[in-house]
Amino acid sequence: MNNRVYQRHLARKRFGQHFLIDQYIINSIINAIHPQPDQSIIEIGPGLGALTVPVISRIDKMTVVEIDHDLVFRLQMHPKLKEKLTIIQQDAMTVDFDKLAQKATQPLRIFGSLPYNIATSLIFYLFTFINVIFDMNFMLQKEVVDCLISDSDKKTYSRLSVIAQYYCQIIPILDVPPTAFSPVPKVNSTVVKMIPYSKKPYPLKNIKFLNIIIKHAFSQRRKTIRNSLGDLFSIQQLAELGFDTSMRAENISVRAYCKMANYLENLSKRTKNIEFI
Repeated sequence: MNNRVYQRHLARKRFGQHFLIDQYIINSIINAIHPQPDQSIIEIGPGLGALTVPVISRIDKMTVVEIDHDLVFRLQMHPKLKEKLTIIQQDAMTVDFDKLAQKATQPLRIFGSLPYNIATSLIFYLFTFINVIFDMNFMLQKEVVDCLISDSDKKTYSRLSVIAQYYCQIIPILDVPPTAFSPVPKVNSTVVKMIPYSKKPYPLKNIKFLNIIIKHAFSQRRKTIRNSLGDLFSIQQLAELGFDTSMRAENISVRAYCKMANYLENLSKRTKNIEFI
């Protein structure tokens, strides 16, 4: 076998690479994922295969998405993996998960230890494919998970909180210390399970209007909604919806944002010559 396989891989900062090395943590994550042979399983960022090897030992085949060509080479040469893996050498933010689900003829189970520098953007991207996802199990920076599960009226409550809780039931699984990785990161991590709702608790007529509202609100989160949402609603309209116009973005629940979004969708149908950006 080519000696390159045995060369030590140096973590690349531009890809946010930190490799999981703690066997107890690895086993706990695999048990939380609980992969089954008849499922369509995709790993994002397999790295050196710390999770890939134990997962593939339980199933017949899986797909991995890896951008680093050196890591792709190692996976291609790995004696326990090369016959069972479909490797997509690509930025996960450009993968068409709809096509992968169509090819698999079933919803996708997606997991991985997500690089800290792209985690939030990647989660938002995956939400655009939510209809073909069975569940997602991710290792994330603890601060990201705090945002995912945050209630309103907390500093951690954000645009990510609203969208994630609209789409998914979110279950923190395991806290992971920095010492579980090499190189050791400067942050703590948490494993989280995200299960898309089969029936959403807060139905929306059009997700576009929720995105518009929270983009306005949280991009100006220090302003009251009288000001941050002034381009979308009049003070009278906010009052009719039951909102105190002195509230700020973090004071409004997911349910309330969805109520706003449905109102705005109805307003857009009744109002001519108005554009929502």
